[in-house]
Amino acid sequence: MTRTIVASATREVVIGFDQPFCVIGERINPTGRKKLAAEMVAGNFETVKKDALDQVAAGATMLDVNAGVTAVDPNATEPALLVQTLEIVQGLVDVPLSIDSSVSAAIEAALQVAKGRPLINSVTGEEEKLEAILPLIKKYDVPVVAISNDETGISEDPDVRFEVAKKIVQRAADYGIAAHDIVVDPLVMPIGAMGTAGKQVFALLRRLREELKVNTTCGLSNISFGLPHRHGINAGFIPMVIGAGMTSAIMNPCRPQEMEAVRAANVLNGTDPNCYNWIMTYKDHQPAAGNSGAPAESSNGNGQAALAGRRRGGREARMARTGR
Repeated sequence: MTRTIVASATREVVIGFDQPFCVIGERINPTGRKKLAAEMVAGNFETVKKDALDQVAAGATMLDVNAGVTAVDPNATEPALLVQTLEIVQGLVDVPLSIDSSVSAAIEAALQVAKGRPLINSVTGEEEKLEAILPLIKKYDVPVVAISNDETGISEDPDVRFEVAKKIVQRAADYGIAAHDIVVDPLVMPIGAMGTAGKQVFALLRRLREELKVNTTCGLSNISFGLPHRHGINAGFIPMVIGAGMTSAIMNPCRPQEMEAVRAANVLNGTDPNCYNWIMTYKDHQPAAGNSGAPAESSNGNGQAALAGRRRGGREARMARTGR
């Protein structure tokens, strides 16, 4: 069974087909967040700290840490800022971290101060990237996200994306890096722009699991880009990709609808034994205002009496219909 091990200084997490879905919190990323980028450049990390604590409290298994605040000479500015951000975050929370950068020098600088066994995000199929990143993965003995694009860009053909992933796995093996330390991102396309995007990724995930036997991840919200009420789409997407074999995702754990979908999928996929985590999370849940028609949940987590009552009600209704 494929298992990718990541760790902080005090906590180990296993990403795998037989494990609970790994939620990688996406919020510590200034891309598209001008206010956060400006704060980080100015040396203000209050939002970073808040996002770290809030995501862990919401149920994140890991946190992604990105410091790409500017496109102006990132090779000069990003390494020090990523190191500073990483040290602040790992000083606040004990979950494993994902070091997220497109700058090789920043990744190496962060690896020198990282505690535990972080996930590196990422390497692509481009020769330049493979030659820069794979030696670092081997040197520091850490797992890496493999993004399924190369010098030709992102293909709309899922077979091409599979072949890029296969190439990365094979090239990693040349460096002595095992397939269980490669977490493939098959690249989720926006469903609003490509109507087959969902079917494509489901098929790709099955191939990646069955043929390459690798763990997988994605930027979850890519699927809903450009659509209204995006979190409804995201929440529907989660159990479907988990069912197809995805084992982790970079997402926003502070969205209750999406985390509820993750927890439900864990229950139905058999990775939440005895529904323990579901019960402990929702045993005191109250129906939202205006939803009084929904059955109330037991406050002590024991739903047996309510279930028995529903069964009695069902039997009585059948007897009434048949005259017995």
